[in-house]
Amino acid sequence: MREIIALNIVFLLIVLVSCEDRKEHIAPAIYPRDSVSVMTSYGVNTLISDSGVIKYKIVTEKWEVNQVRNPTKWSFEKGLFLAQFDEKFHIEAYVQADTAYYYDVKRLWELKGRVRVRTKAGLRFMSEELYWNQVAHEFYSNRFSRIITPTREMQGSYFLSDEHFTHYTVTNSKGSAVKGADGIGVNEGDSILNAPDSVKAAKRTQTMPKAKMQP
Repeated sequence: MREIIALNIVFLLIVLVSCEDRKEHIAPAIYPRDSVSVMTSYGVNTLISDSGVIKYKIVTEKWEVNQVRNPTKWSFEKGLFLAQFDEKFHIEAYVQADTAYYYDVKRLWELKGRVRVRTKAGLRFMSEELYWNQVAHEFYSNRFSRIITPTREMQGSYFLSDEHFTHYTVTNSKGSAVKGADGIGVNEGDSILNAPDSVKAAKRTQTMPKAKMQP
């Protein structure tokens, strides 16, 4: 009987020791706000205001907002259609892309894929990449871009423009133009007179280059 009790005590001690030596390999807890967007909306068709004035219309299949990751951003990975309004609520231009990201703190749009822009003056822009810096009030692209106006067509490897696409620069450009009675362009109001295809090797600056009249 004593031998049975002793064996039971030894067995119990072995179990206790083995329990003390056992270590659980548990990964740190994952909190939803560490990586998950704070807002995800589907089938979006909404108006966006800037400084209390409605300026944009957003149409997208999926819109995600993440305020935890650095940098914080809005994601439109299912495509984006963005229309811009003037003070009288008329459409000034529209932008569409396969994928888009908006970095709200930097006020910077990153457009990827089939990027298309059209202005009320009839200018059309096509590229695989376009950035819109709302602080510097400029558009720019480091990818091959194509610009078509009612009287001119250009393409190049670098593009820089103001927010209204009235003053822009295309480097390493080539293209064609319609020559009117006064030279390049049909009339004095043609926006391409303010849009030279100047070739520059310098890097992009925050100030817009001055327009030059073409002979």
